[in-house]
Amino acid sequence: MALPVQPPVKPMLAKPVEGFDGLPPGEYRFEPKWDGFRCIAFRDGDSVELGSRNERPLTRYFPELVEAIKRGLPERCVVDGEVVVIIGDALDFDTLGQRIHPADSRVQLLSTKTPASFIAFDLLALDDRDLRNEPMTTRRAELERVLTNATAPIRLCPQTADREVATVWFDDFEGAGLDGLIAKPVDGIYVEDKRTQFKLKHARTADCVVAGFRWHKDGEGVGSLLLGVHDAKGNLQHIGVAASFAVKRRKEFLDVLTPLAAGGLDNHPWREWADAEAHESGRMPGAPSRWQGAKGGKDMTWVPLRLELVVEVAYQTVTNGRFRGVTHFVRWRPDRTPDSCGDAQLVQPELVGVETVLSAAR
Repeated sequence: MALPVQPPVKPMLAKPVEGFDGLPPGEYRFEPKWDGFRCIAFRDGDSVELGSRNERPLTRYFPELVEAIKRGLPERCVVDGEVVVIIGDALDFDTLGQRIHPADSRVQLLSTKTPASFIAFDLLALDDRDLRNEPMTTRRAELERVLTNATAPIRLCPQTADREVATVWFDDFEGAGLDGLIAKPVDGIYVEDKRTQFKLKHARTADCVVAGFRWHKDGEGVGSLLLGVHDAKGNLQHIGVAASFAVKRRKEFLDVLTPLAAGGLDNHPWREWADAEAHESGRMPGAPSRWQGAKGGKDMTWVPLRLELVVEVAYQTVTNGRFRGVTHFVRWRPDRTPDSCGDAQLVQPELVGVETVLSAAR
């Protein structure tokens, strides 16, 4: 490629803030925060490359986007955006994750069965111009110009300078599977791998049953807690995990959880998940991730516990019955009993179509 910005490029990032009032002084534009794979698209004529946030190549996994980019993006450009899968009229991150598959035959099948879309929200280069040192508003104006006639699956991300409109978006667009807003300084340049933007995400808490844990990858202490809540029929459903603990806390948690391991598998509602073959049929606590792969070297086995402990966790949103995003430990809840942890406490946003979100760009 003979572009002024060459791959790989690490995308510009965003730091979390507590709502609109948590933003530092200055002027901002607001965009929906998409729940997909961050992707920088490079096009030089018939040559297209798709790079992920971690510089892993995405090109082979989304052949339909390669062809769409040849049709819908300028002849020579570098565009920052998000790869998403839309099922019905909502984003589906789980289906998107299934697109990362080692078998080419499977990749080709899924490219037609669950095709992806590319949501463009920044322009890094156009023709022979490197736009990274231009202010965000200049890059945005150029992006809008080159995508004036864009059609699916290449779409322009909506943007507004109106805080009242942004507040409505923050509340309403969650129902389409989005997980907050990005606030971009109007005079900001594009700085790779730096948190020079801000993200506003939904912050909520829930009381969950601690049904098991995984060891940390270094073999010392707790790496993650397996969480469950009861559905309307009283069945304990796996809702996700809490992780990212400090070293001291990992060891403290082990002292709390070890006594509950004795007899943990006896009558455990997820006892069949201890069987490795059970993971082949769907999402289980020990299922290998698509990124790691079955030979990724990451130990995904888990330790079942007696269902006696309740934990309060902070979460962002719930999608398809699972926590999405990072779920954080808040505190133990010795005042709560496991059978009191039901799914009615979880916030379920009112459904909004993705097309409603995208039409806001007009």
